[in-house]
Amino acid sequence: MIRIAVLVSGSGSNLQALIDANLSGKIVGVISNKPEVYALKRAEHAHIQTAVIEHKQYPNRETFDDVMHQQLLEWDVDLVILAGFMRILSAKFVQAWEGKMLNIHPSLLPYYKGMHTHQRVLNTGDVLHGCTVHYVTAELDAGQALAQGLIQVNVHDDAKTLANRVHVLEHIIYPQVVEWICTQTIQHTEQGVLYRGQPLSKPVQFCTF
Repeated sequence: MIRIAVLVSGSGSNLQALIDANLSGKIVGVISNKPEVYALKRAEHAHIQTAVIEHKQYPNRETFDDVMHQQLLEWDVDLVILAGFMRILSAKFVQAWEGKMLNIHPSLLPYYKGMHTHQRVLNTGDVLHGCTVHYVTAELDAGQALAQGLIQVNVHDDAKTLANRVHVLEHIIYPQVVEWICTQTIQHTEQGVLYRGQPLSKPVQFCTF
């Protein structure tokens, strides 16, 4: 059984979606860089171990990441899930967990990396928007995309309504990709990423118009 840790910084709605999914793997721990966030309550209600590692208590990013790394090793983690974790990770940490760490980004990568994706989509006049589950690499939002959820941008959408609609998609596709990894439907190999035993050349897409 794959052992999963989830890194959080806020309310933890994606964490809750993972808990509710009854994954084939086991969420063995939740790490927050902020105390008293609601995500920690969600973990406690699900009887999942928690650790608060406050980044402000460490002199630099690398030291903070080293402490997180040691906690993940202590929990014997196989897969790390970033779920609203609002910290840029050091290259050393990312390299240590390469192929074993996922993030979800609120855009159809490779478009709109970084922040304020919903407003940028509106400014550009795109017809489609969505979110992308991807492996984490040292380059921001540049790891291989595994799955995408797509929605159509409506005439009356604003940044808030788009964000809400994309959030619903996140709760669908993130647990699905994690489950695929738990069941080896998706595999990260030295030869590349496989989906159902075949090379994954483009992300699996879920459409809801």
